[in-house]
Amino acid sequence: MATTETYFPRLKRQYDEEIRPALKDELELDSIMRVPKVTKITLNMGVGDAKTDAKAMDAAIEELSTISGQHAQIRRARKSIASFKLREGMAVGARVTLRGAKMYEFLDRLVSISLPRIRDFRGLNPDSFDGRGNYSLGVREQIIFPEIDYDSVGSIRGLDVTITTSAKTDEEAFALLRHLGLPFATEARRD
Repeated sequence: MATTETYFPRLKRQYDEEIRPALKDELELDSIMRVPKVTKITLNMGVGDAKTDAKAMDAAIEELSTISGQHAQIRRARKSIASFKLREGMAVGARVTLRGAKMYEFLDRLVSISLPRIRDFRGLNPDSFDGRGNYSLGVREQIIFPEIDYDSVGSIRGLDVTITTSAKTDEEAFALLRHLGLPFATEARRD
């Protein structure tokens, strides 16, 4: 009988062995269970030209699925807006929610491969926290991800990445994301 090894993401192992004990000491928490962790990552791509070009939505879903490693879901308009020529139920975007091993793999690839490929990158904005410990960042071009073939891209689209954490405050979330390797522009701001 063959033994099957379960896959364990590199960033998750680093979080469990190094980052979690360091955060417990840094944040002066009384229990290791109170240390914040990343609970999910949501990728959202708006496709405004999908109302006139049906192939644009198919391309966006394919690209988002390739980036995330998970099939993307179509987002539809909730209500009609006449000035935008938008009807209720029309496809307007795509989204993916990542949890578990895929979440840690995506975060690892984002930090180590994709963010350094952004032109004129000076660090992430440390003010993009929502007040509840969640962080959002916008990517202007989907071609920074190495999974996307530059020659097969029809049009450049941006996407939003939202990192949801279990942190109670922005300061705890900032410390967690900094330890996970996110390159913030001015790290002295929150310390």
